[in-house]
Amino acid sequence: MCTLEKHGDVFVLTLTGSSDVDEHRFGPSAIDSILSAIAKAKAEATPGSALITTSHGKFFSNGFDLAWAQAAGSRAGARERLLYMVESFRPVVAAMMDLPMPTVAAVNGHAAAAGFTLALSHDYVIMRRDKGVLYMSEVDIGATLPDYFAALFRAKVGSATARRDVLLRAKKIKGEEALRMGLVEAVYDSEEQVAEASMRLAKQLAGRKWAGEVYAEIRKSLYRDLCGVLGLDIRAVVSNSKL
Repeated sequence: MCTLEKHGDVFVLTLTGSSDVDEHRFGPSAIDSILSAIAKAKAEATPGSALITTSHGKFFSNGFDLAWAQAAGSRAGARERLLYMVESFRPVVAAMMDLPMPTVAAVNGHAAAAGFTLALSHDYVIMRRDKGVLYMSEVDIGATLPDYFAALFRAKVGSATARRDVLLRAKKIKGEEALRMGLVEAVYDSEEQVAEASMRLAKQLAGRKWAGEVYAEIRKSLYRDLCGVLGLDIRAVVSNSKL
């Protein structure tokens, strides 16, 4: 599940759980909660808004709720539930790409599979240096990549070597290496420093008072192939009243 708060012009979406070791798994209820929060931020956006996504505890998110899938009681049922989560999560990535404001992922713990994908859906990723890893587990667990996952990594990870190591080697990547690979914007030594840096960046971006609709369309135009996979249209928008 998640909460959405607003601090001045900055929305803060926080993945929440029952304890500090909650893995923030994305089952149907959690996915619906995230979608609702993003929709609320979009509805309340003004020029100069920004969004931070963060989490409580040791994990940013460990991905889809595989326990819920396995609770179906059969292999066919588990597969059906997994595919349901995959398709339910597609609108989350689409909503992030279409959000009319800059976005920052404050990754203060492990981000795996769909959790890594959520982080990478943001414009900027800030990560802890001392704790947490980025990890795409699909090749390890024997599952192919959803088409929009693959499109996101092609769009956001410029190095073919980095994509290979993340997706075909299933490398568990800590902060300093993630920075060298271009996966994150910056790394910090503690949860507090990650939170402070993320808010500082979000406020700097919000302070530019950009037109959100223009910002979203420029973002989508940068990642045209990804937006095609997500079913997002790209439009020409002019917000300057003098033009």
